[in-house]
Amino acid sequence: MEFPIDTLLNYLPLWIANAMRRLSTLLIAFAVGTTSVKAYGFPDCVNGPLANNTVCDTSKDAITRARALIDLWTDEELTNNTVNASPGVSRLGLPAYNWWSEGLHGVAQSPGVTFAPSGDFSHASSFPQPILMGAAFDDPLIQAVATIVSTEARAFNNAGRAGLDYWTPNINPFKDPRWGRGQETPGEDPLHLQQYVYNLIVGLQGGVDPKPYFKIVADCKHYAAYDLDNWEGIQRYGFDAQVTQQDLSEYYLPPFQTCVRDAKVASVMCSYNAVNGIPSCANSFLLQDILRDTWGFTDDRWVTSDCDAVQNIYTPHNYTDDPAQAAADALLAGTDIDCGTFSSTYLPDALARGIINSTDLKRAASRQYASLVRLGYFDPPESQPYRQLGWSDVNTPEAQQLAHTAAVEGMVLLKNDGVLPFSKGIRRLALIGPWANATQLMQGNYFGVAPFLISPLLGAQQAGFDVEYVFGTNVTTRNDTSGFPAAVAAAKRADAVIFAGGLDETVERESVDRLNVTWPGNQLDLVAELESVGKPLVVAQFGGGQLDDTALKNSRAVNAIIWGGYPGQSGGTALFDILTGKAAPAGRLPITQYPAAYADQVPMTDMTLRPSATNPGRTYKWYTGAPVFEFGFGLHYTTFSFAWAGAPRTPTTSYSIAQLVSKGKQSAAFLDLAPLDTFGVRVTNTGKVTSDYVALLFVSGSFGPAPHPNKQLVSYTRVHSLAPRKSTVAELPVTLGAIARADETGAKWVYPGTYTVALDTTGELKHTFTLTGQATMIADWPSDSRS
Repeated sequence: MEFPIDTLLNYLPLWIANAMRRLSTLLIAFAVGTTSVKAYGFPDCVNGPLANNTVCDTSKDAITRARALIDLWTDEELTNNTVNASPGVSRLGLPAYNWWSEGLHGVAQSPGVTFAPSGDFSHASSFPQPILMGAAFDDPLIQAVATIVSTEARAFNNAGRAGLDYWTPNINPFKDPRWGRGQETPGEDPLHLQQYVYNLIVGLQGGVDPKPYFKIVADCKHYAAYDLDNWEGIQRYGFDAQVTQQDLSEYYLPPFQTCVRDAKVASVMCSYNAVNGIPSCANSFLLQDILRDTWGFTDDRWVTSDCDAVQNIYTPHNYTDDPAQAAADALLAGTDIDCGTFSSTYLPDALARGIINSTDLKRAASRQYASLVRLGYFDPPESQPYRQLGWSDVNTPEAQQLAHTAAVEGMVLLKNDGVLPFSKGIRRLALIGPWANATQLMQGNYFGVAPFLISPLLGAQQAGFDVEYVFGTNVTTRNDTSGFPAAVAAAKRADAVIFAGGLDETVERESVDRLNVTWPGNQLDLVAELESVGKPLVVAQFGGGQLDDTALKNSRAVNAIIWGGYPGQSGGTALFDILTGKAAPAGRLPITQYPAAYADQVPMTDMTLRPSATNPGRTYKWYTGAPVFEFGFGLHYTTFSFAWAGAPRTPTTSYSIAQLVSKGKQSAAFLDLAPLDTFGVRVTNTGKVTSDYVALLFVSGSFGPAPHPNKQLVSYTRVHSLAPRKSTVAELPVTLGAIARADETGAKWVYPGTYTVALDTTGELKHTFTLTGQATMIADWPSDSRS
């Protein structure tokens, strides 16, 4: 008797089974995705079988056109096309199509993307990982990056080397510093993620719900409450995230709301984990009540599972008794595409048993193909500007400059006793450590083939330094110090020493979470020996997560610390532009740097945010301890002075909640987007170095339900290239949603009380105002009766 592979895998250990499933998925996906032009041909609406079908009628709306196509499909064709590697329908001239392409920070290697071995389409721009771009706090930068990524993605598609649907971005808040995929996110603060993702989606898709065509289709993932991969043997595939409605509404889901409701993303990915007992991809509260009914995710948009997450409903979640029921539950809840083969294998059985019907299958397929209609998939290419993009639009000088700018803007100066920028007398460098000659490592994960990769070593050489490079030790090496003597000897011969280390993909990545937040291996032991040499010493810390820098921060022999994330193709140039003063640092930490003890105080499985007897509090909003470096921290090479510009004009200001709400109903599509006020800050560069400045505005107070957050970010902007003795005004708009609090049911309220806004982490300016009147709900939240 023959058994489906998923049945056989049920008898294997979980980690082996899941690894084999993912390998099977990848092999099948690549089989479709690597057929180059054939995989990404377009239907012939002139002479093909569909020429007289409504799907080819450009005067009709996308949903009508898609339904006309899907109505022609047989039940077998419907079930066959429920997977990411869709075989298409050959009898209708509908080509195979792989829905899975990646573009997290550039067109990336993935089942739907094929790079040429050389020549045209052999590479694509490689920007920094989102964690570093998030540190720039520069929304126009993010939109510009996304615009280039989508341009290059379209060019690859026109050459038959990529799809039109990109499963990016990852917008799960980086709540726990041990999470291996935090590098893929912009940071820990939900408002910051909301602004980031809005601008990213606009750049990727070509506008807010653009007409007549999407540029590409983006995909906001992983929905929802996903920030654990593999910790202490607990794996994402079967993890049940217990999350209050208050925390869902206030923290985990705001980035998705902005992505779906405001930026109008065309697809969403449901996550591996369960939420309150129900696997995300079978969770109709998430996929219907919130996503479609509350946020308005329309029927020309679709949901894909994470890869094999539909299978995971059956095992290891054990949510159903048989695989057909699991596949049916996903489809009926609103999962339209299965990344894998589970649905196409088991939905025929579900159909035969009456668990689902043809209408259910047609609904999912119509959603997918309506989005392809909106991508111009069925329309004449000559009428579509995006179909004209080609190899000359990839890796342009503008793209190269932007990749460099993004890396420079994101780097964060954590410590500097004056050694930076290097004086002209420093010409001979000892460059030491596992990141000193990093190339591909600078791309992090979900990357493509970069046009070039400038390592820190090459960056130093191009900056004109005489460099002695010594590897010294690896990121995870513990008991081998054989590289230390050569490193110390090089340090003694140098004018200054740079240790480049931190984290890498061996300790933080998809499927790998950390157990602590300390420096791995014996890197700090090597730094200690370099300290004893007595030369100027700079630590360049790389990686997505933060490390406890207490020893480095407190050591007088460590003169400077700079964090560089995963800086992309121009990372080495960006680093040395800052070290030499060619560029001035202005990045801010998008996450909290916790002391080492934090990892012992709360398990990754604890999804709560507020402090308790078993939790010191999550993120800067709720953490009750003392961070090593706080969220938003970042030093400069210059100094600034600040003053309020315009309103607020008086020491106290009062706002009527009723008036704010009344005006908001007239001016904003949703009350949480209605304005409170715009706070103008006059920023003056009082130093000697031209520099950017990131203005962060926080609010605090005892308004709303207890406990109250320490503070919360309500607005930010980045001022560019402010010259010495020059001033400019940073405009900081604050919405009602930014100051709202969620009650225990998840509803958002604006509360009366006393509020204090403060500029920057140090409170450079403060202003107190009051809100008067009755507490008013500005956003309702659906009730979850299923969990």
